[in-house]
Amino acid sequence: MSTKTFTKRSAASLTVMAFVASLGVAAPAFAQEAPQAAEENEPGTIVVTARKREENLLKVPVTVTALTSETLEKRGVVSMQDLAASTPALNINNNSSGHADRSFQQIVLRGFTPSTTLATTTSLFIDGVAVSSPSAFTAISAPERIEILKGPQSAYFGRNTFAGAINVVNKTPSGDWGGTVTGMVGTRDNYRLRGEVEGSIIGEALTFRLTGERFSKSGSWTNAADGSTLGDQSTNSASLLLVAKPTEKLTMKVFGLLSQDKDGPSAQTRLLAYDIKDASGNVIYKSQSNCTLTGNSVGVSGFGTAISNPFICGTLPGLINPVSMNTINDSITTNFLSIPQRRIVPSKDGVDGYGLRRDYQHLHTAIDYELTDMLSASVLAGYNHEEWTTMIDLDGNDTSKIASASNPRGFFDFPFLIERRTQDYSVEGRLSLDTGPLRAVVGVSYLNAYIIQGQGGGTGALTQSVLTPGGKNISKTIGAFYGLTYDFTDTVSLSLEGRYQVDTLEAHASTLGQTVASSAYVPAGTYAPDQLVAKKTFKNFLPRVIANWQATPDTMVYASFSKGVNPSQFNSSIIAQSARVQQAAVDAGITLTVDPEKITNYELGLKGRALNGNLRYTVAGYFAQWRNQINAILLTIPDAGSATGTSFVNGFSNSGTVDIKGLEVETSLKVSDLITIDAAGAFTDTNIKDFRSTQVSKLTGIFDYSGKEMPNTSKWSANVGVQFGGDIASIDDGQWFLRGDWNFKSGMWSNQANTTRTADLHLFNLRTGISKGNASLEFFVNNVFNNKTYTSIADNYVIDQTLSRLGNFSAILVGLPELRTAGMQIKVSF
Repeated sequence: MSTKTFTKRSAASLTVMAFVASLGVAAPAFAQEAPQAAEENEPGTIVVTARKREENLLKVPVTVTALTSETLEKRGVVSMQDLAASTPALNINNNSSGHADRSFQQIVLRGFTPSTTLATTTSLFIDGVAVSSPSAFTAISAPERIEILKGPQSAYFGRNTFAGAINVVNKTPSGDWGGTVTGMVGTRDNYRLRGEVEGSIIGEALTFRLTGERFSKSGSWTNAADGSTLGDQSTNSASLLLVAKPTEKLTMKVFGLLSQDKDGPSAQTRLLAYDIKDASGNVIYKSQSNCTLTGNSVGVSGFGTAISNPFICGTLPGLINPVSMNTINDSITTNFLSIPQRRIVPSKDGVDGYGLRRDYQHLHTAIDYELTDMLSASVLAGYNHEEWTTMIDLDGNDTSKIASASNPRGFFDFPFLIERRTQDYSVEGRLSLDTGPLRAVVGVSYLNAYIIQGQGGGTGALTQSVLTPGGKNISKTIGAFYGLTYDFTDTVSLSLEGRYQVDTLEAHASTLGQTVASSAYVPAGTYAPDQLVAKKTFKNFLPRVIANWQATPDTMVYASFSKGVNPSQFNSSIIAQSARVQQAAVDAGITLTVDPEKITNYELGLKGRALNGNLRYTVAGYFAQWRNQINAILLTIPDAGSATGTSFVNGFSNSGTVDIKGLEVETSLKVSDLITIDAAGAFTDTNIKDFRSTQVSKLTGIFDYSGKEMPNTSKWSANVGVQFGGDIASIDDGQWFLRGDWNFKSGMWSNQANTTRTADLHLFNLRTGISKGNASLEFFVNNVFNNKTYTSIADNYVIDQTLSRLGNFSAILVGLPELRTAGMQIKVSF
């Protein structure tokens, strides 16, 4: 089936799903004849906390996808990649700067692809507490539910919720002693062992829940260089939740999480636009170029000359070269990784060979106190700390046949170390009022976060001189927020929400110090290691207005208007330039900081039940205006002292404008006691109005990007799950189930010029199992048809001994999928 045909069918399917969902509104007579709508606490009701209070999923006027623990288990969702695969309008991009692994994780919701590697448009939360790093947790370990909140969530969740938020909600211990042990084994050395126990320490006054998990697997792809596997992963994690209720009105929770990832070299490869040859001219790796683009030598409109760039256009082909890379963990590697100087992460805590090591700690506390029957007070405080290092083969191929006199191994090789440390702490206090028709929340919040990263490597001797540590980027955010909801009638409500936010950004000198030659932007002089170099404060008001109408007891319609903001960034590379270039930049109007990104979002939604409650549905349509998009560009500085009259400096600018509109449908139909069907789909239309990128224009020669689509996101996405299940007649308390899931994502572009895309992804998973009482046995097959569609895509470079292809994009870096995996799982509760 062609992509065009499938797109038409997807559009028709999405329309039919919306029509079926609308039956709950189209037939009011049917609703009147049906039994009266059950209360919110009826069995099967999903409760969410999208507005920092518990609300029925079908009653809250916010677009939310909620996956309960039972749903996560039945679908086999155990990672952020699994979550994205089974959620329309959600993509995970793990591809950046020559590596596609678990060190990098961009969450792309509703097409809001972060425009730089450090930007975040969708933030993570644990029990409503912010986690500043999007890559902090990649594994999902038996939560109560996961809430995916779509659209700007600034009023309640604060900064970096530009496109939405993902909130992982923990299970609260009941106070009764019990636990669960789960064991999984599968092909390619897959195994997972998880234990959970909860109980009472002091009656109902102090309870706990303790979990521990170990996961490991070998990769799906073989490294042709040495026969090892690529994509090996392992994770250890443990968590503890304490719940204290010293009085009926006071509840205190403390949650701690520790996790460690240790992965081997990632499953990735390059598709090349040029041959790679050895010194004798023999082709080692073949080009897969199928087009020649007319690029620009500078990538800046009005400058440069036309150049020819072989590239790979259209839908990416399959691989013709073997997947291989040099990942030798010998004394050269060990000595390099043992260097203590110029490091961001201490060498003893870093990776010990090719691959990834990440250590993550999370701690938060929540205190809720009922002041009166109508008024309550809450305090949330959280802390996160993440460190990771990854060692990669930057050239991405087995180059052992290319001799090199400068490399200690005797052949051309490009080992490269990347490391990052992030840390944040936050506190929030709020008062909540519920008088019946009037519900109100008012609060204040504070977040202090920093990020620092370093890197280094090369094609010659690996000494401390090749390591380049960066400086801290610190963000401090103070917010005051409110939410007012008033029921004008039993069916009509209006909510007014807002947050006044003050963001203060700081740029600090590197751990080696920094010298500034001019006072054009910051005072000239020598800055000590970690000394403050630049500081800027931004103030924004972020409102949201929601009107909702309970058309029938089973049908709710809502409309909303909201605004969001994403923090600014520093053009810190300017202050490293000469005094002449800095003054020329000032004269050209280039500022040290760029304006924050902004979004205005309009949304219309429909939620409800039909068919006597057997059909549950949500439908949402939205239109969003993304303005002041921050993009990495080559700043053009008129400079009379330069030989060409112009200087070019890498930096950031507000050079993007995008309009995004979409339609999302989610349904769950209980056909009978035997059959349940879950279906969801999303249409995400990203329309670039204005965009600038030096690198993309150098490759393509395109300067007018209007009408193009955003990269790393799927325009069409859908999933359908069909589950059969019931009692086993011959076994007391016995049950069985059989479930099949189809997950679809249309192809993703590699850049804003829309030259190259991945193929459409069709992923099929199967699970079946039986249970008796507290014990269950399941069998599963993931990726049933062994689909090899690339999971991520990014423009990259051919890196060989000549280093001659680094001026323009000359390759495509792709992430490789996990191939067919089968296994079994045993779970015992006590």
